[in-house]
Amino acid sequence: MTGILGMEGLSTAQVQEELRRGGRFVVFEYCVSFFVTTMRRSSDVYFVRAGQGTFGLSLGYTLLSLFLGWWGIPWGFIYTPLCLSTNLHGGKDVTELVVASLLAPRYDPRLQY
Repeated sequence: MTGILGMEGLSTAQVQEELRRGGRFVVFEYCVSFFVTTMRRSSDVYFVRAGQGTFGLSLGYTLLSLFLGWWGIPWGFIYTPLCLSTNLHGGKDVTELVVASLLAPRYDPRLQY
């Protein structure tokens, strides 16, 4: 289990226990605009432990959107409030998707199928 921020040093059993207690995987959104071009993107996946808040994790993405999201016409005015709302409400919960992908069988070219 690598590539997910906030899971460093945790065993699979520890992650499963955190998920059972209410931990979750989230992404945050950000919006950057350049006059007629607006980009709306998602952050990397973060593992949020049970009881841990997300404000600090989302702050950079929220500030980026707040300062650079509005400048595109018309999408900056549409996407920026959506990104801000998502981040200020704790991010987008992608726990089901992440758990399903972690449990999915992987192709191993060394094995004969």
